[in-house]
Amino acid sequence: METFISLEPFAYRQFDSKSSSGIFIEGCSKENFVKKINSLYEELKKEKNVVLVDGYADFCKHLFIPNFTETKTSILEITPGNQSLLCTDYKARCPGELPVLTRWFPRDKMKLGKAKYLDVILYSRKQLNKEDSAENAMFVPQQDASPWGIVSIKPQNVDYELPMTPITMMRNALPSLKEGGSGVQLNKKKYEESIEFWNIHAYVQ
Repeated sequence: METFISLEPFAYRQFDSKSSSGIFIEGCSKENFVKKINSLYEELKKEKNVVLVDGYADFCKHLFIPNFTETKTSILEITPGNQSLLCTDYKARCPGELPVLTRWFPRDKMKLGKAKYLDVILYSRKQLNKEDSAENAMFVPQQDASPWGIVSIKPQNVDYELPMTPITMMRNALPSLKEGGSGVQLNKKKYEESIEFWNIHAYVQ
């Protein structure tokens, strides 16, 4: 069976327990993850007309699936009881990208349950090839001809897209690909929704 969705090297870090990326996919290898994703995609395609959900740009799609791994949820609500545990630092997702201010809960100090769903974020091959060509590219060239590539996996408890963090939205609006931008114009309404959500939530890393 032809592979419709591949795993991009940018997302490999999510399968490395020692990575600082924050979200670790537990109980599943990269190879098995890709096989399962493609199998689930084919199953879902038979059941409904729309499988891939539109993302923040025409080159971005989401695939929402039940969590078949042992991965824990990656987002917690901020409460008076846990807000003192929040950490902050300037971080970049890869060398060459501009570091931005980030806040998170330390994983080893939080009680986490298994996530109900996985939000599998995909970029089109055309966009991946475009970003491959940028200086200090976040993505690296692939021989894989799959039309869609996984760039991120978000474990969560709902089967719809949660707001992107405000700083990620601002970074995506940068015109320069080599600094982590996508050249996508900032949507003020989406930005305000993001502020409302992330004012009381934080990632776990």
